Amino acid sequence: MSNLNQKQRIIQNYTILGVECLCITISFVLAVLTRGVSASYRLYSETYISTIICILFFHLLSSYLFDWNTAFFQRGYFVEFVATLKYNGVLILFLSLFLFIAKFAEDFSRLIFFYFFIYNTLLTYICHLLIKQYFIRVYRNSSSSNKLIVITTNAYGEKILEKLLTAREWSFEISGLVILDQELTGSSVQNVPIIASLSNLYEVFTTIVVDEVFLHLPDYSKQELEKLIQQFESMGITVHVNIDYFDNVVAHKTTEIFAGFTVLSYEANSFDYRRLFIKRGIDIAGSLVGCILTLLISPFIACAIKLDSPGPIFFSQLRVGKNGRSFKIYKFRSMYSDAEQRKKELMEDNEMTGPLFKMEHDPRITRVGAFLRKTSLDELPQFFNILLGQMSLVGTRPPTVDEFRQYELYFRRRLSIKPGLTGLWQVSGRNEITDFQEILKLDLEYIDNWSLSADIRILLMTVWVVLMGKGAR
Repeated sequence: MSNLNQKQRIIQNYTILGVECLCITISFVLAVLTRGVSASYRLYSETYISTIICILFFHLLSSYLFDWNTAFFQRGYFVEFVATLKYNGVLILFLSLFLFIAKFAEDFSRLIFFYFFIYNTLLTYICHLLIKQYFIRVYRNSSSSNKLIVITTNAYGEKILEKLLTAREWSFEISGLVILDQELTGSSVQNVPIIASLSNLYEVFTTIVVDEVFLHLPDYSKQELEKLIQQFESMGITVHVNIDYFDNVVAHKTTEIFAGFTVLSYEANSFDYRRLFIKRGIDIAGSLVGCILTLLISPFIACAIKLDSPGPIFFSQLRVGKNGRSFKIYKFRSMYSDAEQRKKELMEDNEMTGPLFKMEHDPRITRVGAFLRKTSLDELPQFFNILLGQMSLVGTRPPTVDEFRQYELYFRRRLSIKPGLTGLWQVSGRNEITDFQEILKLDLEYIDNWSLSADIRILLMTVWVVLMGKGAR
């Protein structure tokens, strides 16, 4: 299973499972309340608690064993209602069996069975429809979905887009079309903009948000396809190569299916999304602690910044995150207010090779700013970026828009994961590194060998670096 399918199934299954458990709990409570809670019923509260726990356990077990929601997004309104009705019938049968075996039947009102069946059928059905609408209409158009670029020739463009757009897939959004054999940039097909042709293909890919590409090039040779795949692989972009050229063959397909197409998928980075969800959980927990610390210490830092130099307390800057997504990063201001304007004057003193800028005695840094950077306190507001999901505790540092525009193709691969507050190169002597290629090497080493244990090790090393006063200059 590819990373895309794994991510899609994890998000889909756990969302549906969580909502269904909530529906069961609410429906059972409503059934009991509708029947009426008298003094005698309060005596049997343990029976009700045991029953709802058992129902939830059966629901989780059956969902794991039988996968009731196969083809969830392909089910229409009527089919969805019938599926919900059938499942709730099975749930009632199991509930009856449980009460009989546990000898709770005589303590349990038959009306609760009826009310629970009605409430849970209706509530689950409505929630299923809402889940579908959310993923298809909201999630797909959000920054969280994968942004897909379709690359084909003019003869196939409309047909391919029509099938992709009607596939009822929610995990990706088609954000652009590339027509290789004609210069049609600026026009559109099926309301999808044509963003490039063969002449400016790679130039465009260094400036847009893209997670995946879908190649439908049946007339291209193996060598030409291989060259395209290698270029996108070097950028850390997942490539789906369509090999489904036959419309009338109905035999079972054994290779990977992507939005109804049979494809070969090439991924530069193979991450286990179950571990990525754990990483996100760690990010949320860590950022909440960091946000509280930031709120507590902010008044003192704010006073120091204001007393030292005029200007705002916080500094915000547009940065480029995962696969080209832009967001505003926040820091405590450590430079004078005109720092960005003065940067051009200081470019000849840049100690870094490549798109980054760094100099040892930067005259734009204030006295308080030097302390904040030395102790890394200027970075504290970025915990809010982490909480919002724009950054992670550990990752690669997000470049500025100017730096991103200077990127060569293979530089993009360092953006194939979510940017981090700290990372491997920050704890590997960042003050001594003056070559961007060395930073890139460390970032790619982190990406290629990513694990939860590596993140924890980097976090511990970061604490040590900060305590030893080895912050940024």
